[in-house]
Amino acid sequence: AAGFEFDIVEPAGVDETRKGREDPIIYVVRVARAKALRVAKDYPDCCVIGADTIVIVNGEILGKPRSDDAAARMLRLLSGQTHKVLTGMAVHVGGRQMSEVRETRVRFSRLAESEIEWYVRSGESRDKAGGYAIQGLASRFVLDIEGSYSNVVGLPIEALHRLLTNIGGEQLPQGLFNAST
Repeated sequence: AAGFEFDIVEPAGVDETRKGREDPIIYVVRVARAKALRVAKDYPDCCVIGADTIVIVNGEILGKPRSDDAAARMLRLLSGQTHKVLTGMAVHVGGRQMSEVRETRVRFSRLAESEIEWYVRSGESRDKAGGYAIQGLASRFVLDIEGSYSNVVGLPIEALHRLLTNIGGEQLPQGLFNAST
């Protein structure tokens, strides 16, 4: 929608495990950089974007749920709370790399157990940090946001545009590869 042309490449072999009590900002940037570097090895003439998104509520980091039960647990944690969404991005081109983290705060309404069960049954919570998609059915749970909406979707477009401009401007090679979020 923002006019970027890209292909998606899943970066095989990137360890997305948090290291001990690693700071969440350091964690998302490290993973985003690892994804970008991994894909850049296979596509050295392309501009590569790596990204990683996490949700933090009451000090707990929520990644992508591994099961419907995990998604329901995440939604219970988010219910009636304000949480942070952090996205780390790394742009790699021509041996240069720049990275950035964006934070958005999202406030959820209090969810009834029936709403949680309905949402999990929809299947939308799968493969989404925090177990929800703000751009989909879960939009009904969001009371307000502070910061970038596109960050919550998974890639802060304004910040990405600035990174791309700063790293290469109009001189970027053809082909833009997103190393997944």
